[in-house]
Order: sequence, then C-alpha cells, then structure tokens
Amino acid sequence: MTLRVAKFALTAGLALYYTLVVLNNLTDYDSNYQFVRHVLMMDATFAGNHVMWRAIQSPTVHTAFYLSIIVWECVTTALLWMGVVQMVRRLRRNAAEFHAAKKLALAGMTLGATMWLVAFLSVGGEWFAMWQSKTWNGQDAAFRMFCVTGIVLLVVAQRDEEAQP
Repeated sequence: MTLRVAKFALTAGLALYYTLVVLNNLTDYDSNYQFVRHVLMMDATFAGNHVMWRAIQSPTVHTAFYLSIIVWECVTTALLWMGVVQMVRRLRRNAAEFHAAKKLALAGMTLGATMWLVAFLSVGGEWFAMWQSKTWNGQDAAFRMFCVTGIVLLVVAQRDEEAQP
C-alpha cells in the first residue's frame, strides 16, 4: 500500500504543479508571452550567429506558439488530475486494477515530459538558440521539469505486485 500511496502522492504533486503553471500562464499571460516572443525572435542570442534565419518576427506566430503551449499544459493537467482520481478510486483494489488506473496519469506525464523535451529543450533551446541568451534562457527550468516529470513517470509506471490490501 505504501508504494501505491507514493504513486498517488507524486502524481497529485505533479498535477498541482501543472495546475499552477496553467494558472500563472493565464493570469500573468504577458510575462510568459514575452519569454516565448523573445525566444522566437532570437533577439538576445549571440551577435552575428549564423542561425538567425530561423528567427520568427510575427506576433501572430508568437501568439500561436504560446497558446499551443498553454493548451498542451491544460491537457497535461487534466490527464494528471483524471489519473489521480482513477488511482484513488482503485487504491484498495488488486494490483492489475490499480496498474490500469494509472493509464491517464502516465499519459499526462508523458505529454508533460515531451513538452519540456521538445518545445523547450529542443525547439526553444536548440532551434531558436535559447541557450545563447542570458535573459531569455529557460533551459535549466525545462531540464529540471523534464527530470522531475520523468522521475515521477518512472516511479508510477512500475507494476504493482502487492496482494490486494
């Protein structure tokens, strides 16, 4: 039962984190929009770098990128909370039923980890050379969240072999 409670608690903690991320992006829209805008414009990268052809100057594209991140975070959050509910409902059931209850949570964790890896570390960090910026560099935070989400995913994904409580 201890491992099941740990899986539930870690998933709920991650769901809470993503809830706060979405809340912040919606209630302080412009702060994070500015981050996305500057990364896409590459206006704080090294002078004279040879990848400036990748820069995007269109406010419409900036908005589309940012809104897609918020939607991605909303879907991740919803999947995590639905997974928490499913896990709680099956907390005292047999191992196979509890393991099946983790499906939505694992989908949310996979979606969240993929966001940090693809949107922030790969696209922002490498394609738009975010790593070159001292001001608009979110790679440390993205790496931290990729690791946190990934570790929780690995713990929760473990099969539950204990007998029915």
